[in-house]
Amino acid sequence: MRSVPMWARAYILCVTLAGASCAVSALGPHTPWPAVALLAVLYAGCEHEALLDRLAGRTGAAARRRAPRGPGTLFPVLLAGVFLLPPAAAALVAVPGALLARADRRPRWVRRVWRAAQLALASWTSARLYAALGGPAATAAPDFPYVLGPAGAAVLAFACVLTVLDGGILATAERVPARTAWRGLFARSLAPVAVHGLAGLMMAVLWTSPYGPPAALLVLLPMGVSCWAFAQYHHERAAHQATIRALVQAVDLKDRYTRGHSERVGRASVLIAEELGMDDDRVEVLRFAGILHDVGKLGVPTRLLRKDGPLTPEERRVIELHPEYGHEMVRGIGFLGEAREAILHHHERIDGTGYPYGLAGRQIPESARVVAVADAFDAMTSTRSYSRARPVAVALEELDRCAGAHFDPVMVAALTRALDRHGWHPGVTSDLPGRVPDQLGDQRGNVPPELPAPSASGPAAR
Repeated sequence: MRSVPMWARAYILCVTLAGASCAVSALGPHTPWPAVALLAVLYAGCEHEALLDRLAGRTGAAARRRAPRGPGTLFPVLLAGVFLLPPAAAALVAVPGALLARADRRPRWVRRVWRAAQLALASWTSARLYAALGGPAATAAPDFPYVLGPAGAAVLAFACVLTVLDGGILATAERVPARTAWRGLFARSLAPVAVHGLAGLMMAVLWTSPYGPPAALLVLLPMGVSCWAFAQYHHERAAHQATIRALVQAVDLKDRYTRGHSERVGRASVLIAEELGMDDDRVEVLRFAGILHDVGKLGVPTRLLRKDGPLTPEERRVIELHPEYGHEMVRGIGFLGEAREAILHHHERIDGTGYPYGLAGRQIPESARVVAVADAFDAMTSTRSYSRARPVAVALEELDRCAGAHFDPVMVAALTRALDRHGWHPGVTSDLPGRVPDQLGDQRGNVPPELPAPSASGPAAR
């Protein structure tokens, strides 16, 4: 508790007391305890972190490293309580599950109490509004579409309370500036709460029907399947990201001179792909292609990558094997798709003077033509030990001058339009004093690799 700032302690205490007062008022003879108990047990069991980790295929350390989940995985149960129970009883539903849930960060008991109070207040507020708008009678009828009005208002109230309380904890405990603490919170919470609210309303309607609670519980079956599929997707995506990250880190360790280059090429590749109207899956693959385009450097002797002086023809031929090395390294990684072709062919040129196979024009895969332009653009706009970064406008002029010979004009034009719209924010530069120029583009030791030269240098020869 000592790690919690004083203002955060006071804020958490006030919210906890408010949540407790809402829940304690349910302790009376008129509370429908069987329904409260069933919903509370259901919420606690389904929300339990260990169960969610097993559903996602995570155990042990993998469970502790999982990505943060979105708010309220089992909000349908809480919102069903809002639509079925008196406000105070609805506030009780979330308390056992929140208090029993696992907290990965300390102070754990403070986090559990905070979550219980937050959900109790959100449930109580939305249930009060739902009752004031005549929702319970419409649910029992059921009276469609009239019931959708009170239900929608309750969902909005639920999301608003979560937003207000979350922003407060960010401002007091995380010291986020008050002017930005609440920014974007409501928009992020409304969508999942609205979807779960519809499921909760379906549960409430079936609960009050002649079929009773067993029929209402069936609503959770497709919800559980969708949560499992969503968790599996994120688990697989996290594994993909970890694979990419490990490969990029290995390249950076071997050739630290290009630190950050891979990420920037991936970012520029995404800009081009989106400008060309590619679907999201292809955009993601091209991002991978940009990030991994130089992974073949792992197969190149370090002494050649760091050689101080011009390369011999034999040494240049060895380094020019790095696209083929990279292709072999990622051949078995199925999720990369056409990114493998981009890794192999990103040094090919439209006029056929590139390597490794001297492909020309449309023989070069589209993904490779995208990455070639992104690679050359970052080479020209990054600060190196032997040359300062060129302005974006100058780099684009150079790309345009080489379009049709070295680069696909369509890709150059797409990057130009994208940068006009979004700008360029490189973030990381490879400004490491004392390192020598990239030998692929500087045989003489004094010409930046982005300048075209007869000896196969130029923006793409890196």
